[in-house]
Amino acid sequence: MLHVIKNVVLYAPEYIGLRDIIVGGGEILEISTPNSTYSDVFTDTDGEENILVPGFVDGLVHIVGGGGEGGFGNRTIEITAKEMLSAGITCAAGALGTDSITRSVENLLGKSRELTEQGVCTYFYTGSYHLPPCTITGCIERDILYLQDAIGLGELALSDHRGSVVSFNDLYSIGRRVRTSASLAGKTGVVLCHLGDGEEQLSLLREVVENTDLPKSLFWPTHINRNPTLFDAGIQYALDGGFVDFTTSTNAGLLADGEVSCAKALYSMLEAGVSIEQISFTSDANASLPRFDQDGNVIGTDSGKIDSLFQAVIDAVNRYDTPLELALRCITSNPAARLGLSNKGRIEQARDADFVMLNPTDFSIQQVWTNGIARLP
Repeated sequence: MLHVIKNVVLYAPEYIGLRDIIVGGGEILEISTPNSTYSDVFTDTDGEENILVPGFVDGLVHIVGGGGEGGFGNRTIEITAKEMLSAGITCAAGALGTDSITRSVENLLGKSRELTEQGVCTYFYTGSYHLPPCTITGCIERDILYLQDAIGLGELALSDHRGSVVSFNDLYSIGRRVRTSASLAGKTGVVLCHLGDGEEQLSLLREVVENTDLPKSLFWPTHINRNPTLFDAGIQYALDGGFVDFTTSTNAGLLADGEVSCAKALYSMLEAGVSIEQISFTSDANASLPRFDQDGNVIGTDSGKIDSLFQAVIDAVNRYDTPLELALRCITSNPAARLGLSNKGRIEQARDADFVMLNPTDFSIQQVWTNGIARLP
């Protein structure tokens, strides 16, 4: 069945203007000027001049839950497709974090396929915070080569007391292994690096990308807005050509401890001269958000929220006057590019028909489509 979404103000994510979008077979068939006449073979949705944007791509979601710092009572729960779709998430990548003992990569694979069948296209990272990496097949290369939904390795912890001690050779070797196996599988390949509060900050990652033949695009450091000193280091890393990711899930305690809000982080990076293509947001949804005292003891926990992803975009627009088309790139085309998902993150002919319709006044989510199918409301 052919379907036309009529009279929408299109952000692709760049501003296009008033358009009709024709979809069929799960993809975008045509983008046309409005007021066209359509035959009876079309069903239609009148967008009533609401905003239509690409479905949101979230590159770090703890789809099987996470955490456990401070005890079993602090474990976080699995996420549901309904929660993700309600937040406009149409594509995601799942990861393990601190706990790769009571949770497994096998859990990730099963959960990613569950979410995909329920309308959210979901991939996963093999590995976790720790070394040696946990895998399904016994090695990184086989996971990435043989498992279609394995897109890289992560969330490998750097500069964090909860992770392994990672050496130059460790990170260099992992990068080479991911890059080679991804090439064989026809994938982009990515090493998602969790950055903690340690004094090393980005030093190890900088050493690897500056002294080896591995490209900066292979590594995707996240939580760069964790504290002011790491954020400042992240600005310089990005100015030197690296890619950086900000975490949208936060709370009053973390902000009081010095975390930089995503909206402010985006504004500051752009003011410093960093290209928008190098910046992305991820929610870190369903991760635990622990706070530690000076001795590393847990003094409080919270859980990451999936709806924080788009809220950070709204905050960037409303509080810092960031143009909507720039802020949107942080949750659409930019993360899709980092993950090598060529059919996601943009509204263009022949790409997947994943859309979010927004109220133009308050940016509230009105409708969500994945693969051309209306999922919300």
